[in-house]
Amino acid sequence: MDFITVPLVVGIITLGIYKLFELFARKEERLAMIEKISDKLDVSMDTTRFSFPLKSSGSSVFITLKFACLLLGVGLGLLVGYFICLNTIPGFGTMEDLRGNAFQNAGVIYGATVFLFGGLSLLVAFIIEMKYVKNKKAE
Repeated sequence: MDFITVPLVVGIITLGIYKLFELFARKEERLAMIEKISDKLDVSMDTTRFSFPLKSSGSSVFITLKFACLLLGVGLGLLVGYFICLNTIPGFGTMEDLRGNAFQNAGVIYGATVFLFGGLSLLVAFIIEMKYVKNKKAE
């Protein structure tokens, strides 16, 4: 594993430095664009043309619902994956006589259950959202 850590650390540091420089360069570009736009705007213009609507669509509730359902699904997937590994892989709970193959099987089981339950939880969130929107339209 040592053969990959050095290039990985160098890559992460290089990416971080690149993103830092890009952040400052983009900041200068944005400031120049704002300055160019502000030269063209007249102070006497009506400000209501540029105001955003304050109407709440309730989408933040659905984002929270989706995030909560996703986390519940991932947690449930990890728990189910643990019980599957505990019951199907001999010596999993005690960590006795585990070889690389058993760890690979456990990784596949964990990954599959996390994606399965995460997807199911997003599907549940979608169904709840559709029922809410349907009930709102019926009112």
